[in-house]
Amino acid sequence: MSADTSVLFDVPGPRARTRHRILAVVGGLIVLAVLAWVLLRMDEKGQLSPDKWMGVLRWDAWRYYLLPGLRSTLIAAFLAIVISMGLALLLAMTRMSENFPLRWAATIFVEFFRGVPVLIMMLFAFYFLVMMGWLPSSVNPLVGTVTGLVCYNSSVLAEVIRNGVASLPSGQREAGLSIGLSPSQTRRMILIPQSLTAMMPTLVSQVIVITKDSALGYMILYPELVTSARQLGSGAGAPFQAYVIAAVVFIAVNYGIDRLARWVESKQRRRGRSSGKVANPQDVPMVGAAVRGTANTPGHG
Repeated sequence: MSADTSVLFDVPGPRARTRHRILAVVGGLIVLAVLAWVLLRMDEKGQLSPDKWMGVLRWDAWRYYLLPGLRSTLIAAFLAIVISMGLALLLAMTRMSENFPLRWAATIFVEFFRGVPVLIMMLFAFYFLVMMGWLPSSVNPLVGTVTGLVCYNSSVLAEVIRNGVASLPSGQREAGLSIGLSPSQTRRMILIPQSLTAMMPTLVSQVIVITKDSALGYMILYPELVTSARQLGSGAGAPFQAYVIAAVVFIAVNYGIDRLARWVESKQRRRGRSSGKVANPQDVPMVGAAVRGTANTPGHG
């Protein structure tokens, strides 16, 4: 058995591969049949009528509903991402601290908010702000949405960063301590940056989760994209079409975030390879040869 052979399952033989192809074709045909049945039922109900789709695709629908909803979604997501990242770094550093009270407090925070649903935190924050009356009523939905997103996602990101640090070779920490850095300085200057780079795919996935979960703000009257789509669908008499457009917009935004993150990651890798590239030995002047050449130059003793 070669080293490339998987140890989790046997490599399928010719009969197994043929069976898999047959199952794939049958499964694809079943999916197409279900999709065709759904489309036929929708056509019978008039859901595929061009008039209904034009009602949610016209410029006025985008101007007064979809674009303002998308702007509100991006604002909440951006604030939640920035605050969550900063708080997650602080929580991760505190959970790895040698100070027991701080580590204990950070552990309680992380474990508690990881177990509480995002929607409950949004509702609690919103009604707490309404009850206290600290902020204008127009700001409470935004603050409640961001608070719920930050409490949950900062806890998850803190664990991602901490696990990333734990996955690094122990020699990284030992090297930092050997040059006179304290344990906290070693984590902050050496381990944390490397873990962020190594855990980039997971961090991007969590950013996409934050963007999608901002739609839960409709429960506390935040005018995000889903709320705007619901209002548009009710006004145009085409709720299905409005929700489909909102789903497509979410997919486009999250796909853009994923592509941007991949571009940044590839750029960092290219920069790392270029910075670690060994120079061509022929391009490096030989000190000994230079000394000998100087010694043989006329006018030198």
